[in-house]
Amino acid sequence: MNLDKAIQELPVKGYLDLPIDKNIDIIKEINRLRKEKNVVILAHYYQVPEIQDIADFVGDSLALAQQAAKTKADIILFAGVHFMAETAKILNPDKKVLLPDLLAGCSLAESAPKDKFEAFKKQHPDYVVVSYVNTSADIKALTDIVCTSSNAEKIINSIPKDKKIIFAPDRNLGAYLIKKTGRDMLLWDGACEVHEEFSLEKILELKKQYPQAKIIAHPESRDYILDIADYIGSTSGLLKFVQESPSEIFIIATESGILHKMKQLAPDKTLIPAPPIEENNERACACAECPYMKRNTLEKIYLALKYEKPEVTVDAKIAKKAVVPIQRMLELS
Repeated sequence: MNLDKAIQELPVKGYLDLPIDKNIDIIKEINRLRKEKNVVILAHYYQVPEIQDIADFVGDSLALAQQAAKTKADIILFAGVHFMAETAKILNPDKKVLLPDLLAGCSLAESAPKDKFEAFKKQHPDYVVVSYVNTSADIKALTDIVCTSSNAEKIINSIPKDKKIIFAPDRNLGAYLIKKTGRDMLLWDGACEVHEEFSLEKILELKKQYPQAKIIAHPESRDYILDIADYIGSTSGLLKFVQESPSEIFIIATESGILHKMKQLAPDKTLIPAPPIEENNERACACAECPYMKRNTLEKIYLALKYEKPEVTVDAKIAKKAVVPIQRMLELS
């Protein structure tokens, strides 16, 4: 069996399950492979620290989409979740897009199944469909314009006032946008399991312990969390607020991965992750973690670069439809 055929027949069960020589320097090998193969490594703020530290670019969903749209690399390795890698592939149909673990999904994206959403859209044919970037390629193909938490308000405000709007899939972000824009939108009933689990009681207890702390929250959080927040913003917005605010202490209601970059850029600030409703003894901290984001590891990145698997693909017909609302978003951003 020749090498090419052997590589094609490597076992993939969401990720490559192959032994790694314990004597190799994984980071050194990753750097060698990325240079040899002209790879760009894109990582979301919610990735584990060691992945953020080796990435070519770390950002939120909007910034990562922008980077994917303009990259000159031959291969994009996406250290994030599946819908992000799909978006990169839609924007770069001729490039190879790798996701270290295909099982790195998204509870929010999965809350909008294609068949149910397509039927919902048909019931409201005169509505403009705005879908959050946290959706599958199938949902994007049914969408008029995509948005992220960074640009959602701007996207909604760009739609003529006489147009009716469906917003999907995040009901919490949608409700927040209704308050911000005054638009009476029809919301799909979906949510992110991480941002749904913050404990109001425990956050208020922390506030009593640290009365000078600023509570900052991602708009995917429940309304009772947003109601007590001093600042609401996307992951990049939260990061900027911590850097620029004169405050010294922050209670942060979003996925705990963002704290790594916050500590790097604001080392003198005290950062307290907002606790979830239920504690998980397997976690390193009493914080909210996305189990899908955390599926990616340096070992999986190394194997993905070495064997150029697992590869993310998107049906050409779906991609042709899905790229239109993504490009509309990028033009407005």
